[in-house]
Amino acid sequence: MNKEKFLHDIEMVDSIDFGNDKFVTFFGSARFDDENFFVKEAEKLAYKLAKAGFAIITGGGESVMKAANKGANLAGRRNLGFNIVLPHEQHSNEFIDESFVFSTFALRKYALMVSDFFVIFPGGFGTMDEFFEILTLNQVKFKNNKIYLYNSKFWLPLIEFFRVSLLKNKTIKENDLKLFKISDDIEDIFADIKASL
Repeated sequence: MNKEKFLHDIEMVDSIDFGNDKFVTFFGSARFDDENFFVKEAEKLAYKLAKAGFAIITGGGESVMKAANKGANLAGRRNLGFNIVLPHEQHSNEFIDESFVFSTFALRKYALMVSDFFVIFPGGFGTMDEFFEILTLNQVKFKNNKIYLYNSKFWLPLIEFFRVSLLKNKTIKENDLKLFKISDDIEDIFADIKASL
C-alpha cells in the first residue's frame, strides 16, 4: 500500500462535512444496465427517502449506485459518492452532488459506514464485502445500524448457508441472524426507515 495515497485518503475523509444529516447508504452491483429491475427500484427508494429528508451515500459508480444518486438528485436532496480508483477505471456517475475518489478500500469503507441505515441490493463480491463489513461491525457492537437486504430470492441462499454451516457449527448465534432484515418491498423498507425520524 502506498503511504502517500493512504494519508491522502485520511485527509479527504477528514474534509467531508457530514453535518447533522441522517444518511442511508446504498450498496449493490455496478453491472446491471439502466433498465434492470433492481436499478429502477433503487432509484425509487432513494427518491422517496430523499424526499423524506434523508441524505444518500453510494459507492459512486454505475448501476445500483448511480440509480440511488439519481433518485436523491431528482428529489433535490444531498447525495454523496465515494468512488475508488480501480485498474479498469470505475468512473463517478453524473448524479453525485459531492464526489470523493479514494485510492484505498479501507478508507473508502470507513467513509461508507457513517450511515444509520444500509440498503443492500443484489451484487457481487464487492457488495458482499460491504455487507459483511457492516454486519460484523454490528455483530461486535461497534455499530448499531439497520441493515436491509432487498430481494429474498437473491439473498435466501446466503442466509441458508448462514444457518446450515455457520449456525449449525456454532460460529454464529441465532441472534446474529436478526442483525438484518430481508424485504421484497421498497415501501416496507421506506416505512421502516422513515419511522426512525
